[in-house]
Order: sequence, then structure tokens, then C-alpha cells
Amino acid sequence: MTTAIFSHADCKRHEMGSWHPECPGRLQAIEDQLIASRVDQFIEQRDAPMATVESVARVHTHGAIELVRDNVPSGDTVYADGEPDGDSPHAGYYPLDPDTALNAYSWKAAMRAAGAAVAATDAVMAGEIDNAFCATRPPGHHARPSAPMGFCLFNNVAIAARHALEVHGLERVAIVDFDVHHGNGTDEAFEDEPRVLMVSFFQHPFYPYSGADRSTRRYNNAVNIPVPAYTKGDVVRKLVVEHWLPALHAHKPQMIFISAGFDAHREDDLGQMGLVEDDYAWMTREIMKVADQYAEGRIVSCLEGGYNLSALGRSVAAHVKVLAGID
Repeated sequence: MTTAIFSHADCKRHEMGSWHPECPGRLQAIEDQLIASRVDQFIEQRDAPMATVESVARVHTHGAIELVRDNVPSGDTVYADGEPDGDSPHAGYYPLDPDTALNAYSWKAAMRAAGAAVAATDAVMAGEIDNAFCATRPPGHHARPSAPMGFCLFNNVAIAARHALEVHGLERVAIVDFDVHHGNGTDEAFEDEPRVLMVSFFQHPFYPYSGADRSTRRYNNAVNIPVPAYTKGDVVRKLVVEHWLPALHAHKPQMIFISAGFDAHREDDLGQMGLVEDDYAWMTREIMKVADQYAEGRIVSCLEGGYNLSALGRSVAAHVKVLAGID
């Protein structure tokens, strides 16, 4: 079993203010925990490349792309690759919504995060690795095709899934989202795409206040399960067995993408659910069983939420241990 982690230092340079929970320290906490738990000895480390605009445009409108590219604050010119002119970013931020802002390095970080997901997809499809975890930020699952939102600039998982369909010619893929928030951007990106099945649970009612109403869907290609605050792991496991797994087996995905948010952890203050590390490990095992049956084990997992740094690091380590076959 070969597992790779895709990341890049540029993903630590994006930040939205010292008060913001979606902070560079999230990636450092993950790195520290992978070293402390010695998981780093069993995985490959790969640099995330920059995504191409073409790959991002398979999901996002040109207006959404230009909104990020053309509004990164800097002292001077921003070059085509998003690198500010000079070594120091401008002190200011460009607000996209009350929770989401750009700094001088946000374009490059966002393109690295999307690029990691695409490169991981290519590596898994080529058989270079069995699966991958993208330790990148900004996260992605709230980013709508038409606009960033909710800490997210581009929808990394959606971009990777579309890449698998259009570039690698897969006929069916699945997206599993276990973030505490509904992945509204992902849901919207594929609501008219029967080749993509999305399964998720999410705290409800809760930001972004979507996902509970499926009456307007053209295709039955989403199993989005709202759960109340304070739901614990035993209930989530039952929902996975009763709802996710039958849908995944019926869809027979040729590749599985994971929106790996860890903010449903009981220690995370941005949610009010009660999961622990063992729950994330269990879900990962169940996803891997499906991938082994239909997708030759192909999985690409991308970091979404998780804001208590200790819980985040421990949960990612538990997730990656299972992916690497060392749990």
C-alpha cells in the first residue's frame, strides 16, 4: 500500500487575519502529528503543483476564477502566476464575504490546493500510488461554481472529480463528505451530473443552511443526511451503513474522492457534533472497502474543515494511517 501526501509551503502563506480559525497553523498541526505518530515514515511526500486555469474552469466560471486572481492584495503588480511583486504582502485583505478574504498569496495557495487534488488523481490513476491525502488549504467544498464562499476559494474535490471524468475517462465517481457543514458547492457542481454520486452527513440547521431539501434535484445522485447538533459517532456509523453504503454499492464508483473535514470532532468549537478519531478511522475503512471492490482502491482525500488544532492533527493521523494500511 503506497499513500502519498500532497502539500506545499504556499498553502501556509494564505491567511485571512490572526482571528480567523482557517489558519496556517492547521497544516503545521497536521505535519507535527504525522511526525509524532510516526505515520510520516510510511508515506510519500509530494509537492503540490499549481493547477491550470483550464482544470479549475471545468468546475468554476471564468468570473469566479478572475474574482480570486485579480483581487489578491499586493503592493504592486500581481503576475500571471499569482506571485506578488516583492517579498512582502500588502497589510490588507480583500473581503469576498464576511468569512472569506484574500491576502497577497491566496491565488497561489488556492491553485496549489486545486493542483494537489488534480496531481493526486493523476498519480493514483497512473498506478504510481494507491491513494493520497491532500494536506492543503484553503479548503474547497463550499466554493460554488460561480463564487467563493465559506473559507473556500476553489472546490478542490470537485475539480479533481471532474478531471477524473473528463481527462481520465472514468464513467462513475463518488464524493464522500464527512465535514460538519454541508458541501453546498460540491452539491451544486454535480446536481445535474449522474456520473457523480455525493454522500454526506452534516449538522442541520447549520451553515450554509442547505442540503436538507432534495425535492428539486433532477437526478437521485446525492445522499445528503442532515443530523442534529450533538450527534455522536454511533449514530453516524449507523447512517453510513444504512444510507451511504447501499448508495455507493449501487453506483459502483471507479474512483472515490473524500472531502475530509474533521470539524465534526467533539473538541471542535465550529461544530456541535461528537465524533472522535476512531469514527474517522472507521469511516475511512468502510470507504476503502468500497474502493477496493469497484475502484481498484483508488481514493483521493482532500482536507476541508477542522479547527481545533490538536483534534485536527489526531484525526488526520487516524485517517492517513488507515489509508496507508498501518492502523
